[in-house]
Amino acid sequence: MPTYVPAEAHGDEAGALLAVLEAQRGGLRRAVLGLTDDQANERPSASELSLAGLVKHVAQTEQSWLENAQERPHSIERTQDTWHLSFRLEDGETLAGMLTFWDGVARRTEEFIRSVPSLNDTFRLPEAPWYPPQARQSMRWLMLHLIEEMARHAGHADILRESLDGKTAFVLVDEERAAQQG
Repeated sequence: MPTYVPAEAHGDEAGALLAVLEAQRGGLRRAVLGLTDDQANERPSASELSLAGLVKHVAQTEQSWLENAQERPHSIERTQDTWHLSFRLEDGETLAGMLTFWDGVARRTEEFIRSVPSLNDTFRLPEAPWYPPQARQSMRWLMLHLIEEMARHAGHADILRESLDGKTAFVLVDEERAAQQG
């Protein structure tokens, strides 16, 4: 269930894409409302996924795509041997800390996208077996890819949260509204 973003918040195409991205982020953030670190780290399914791990993963993934688009080196390097660490909190990491980190990444993403002259501007994709060598993509593609990433994991988060305590997105939306009003 996406978060509603008023039409006047969109402005232009970049604003519309940023608003949809934020709506998808909101779905994942909502899934962790009211959870303790222990609850957020539980893995209630056959999967290794936890809600805290999903938050960490999307925050770090968004940051790495932002660094790709800025053609900067990654501040967090992952290899096949360390990829799993992006899906679980390590010693000293907390859900609150990851949410704060993600807020900063989201702010930097918005600042960067609003600063590019055109969504048609391109950047070089990272070296990976699934991309052709020296492949480039547009900032528009970047935004659509981030939306896709957030939406996929927001859906995972809905399932994990409901498995933890039975709360559906509808219940969490009501709780979120009540908290904002009171």
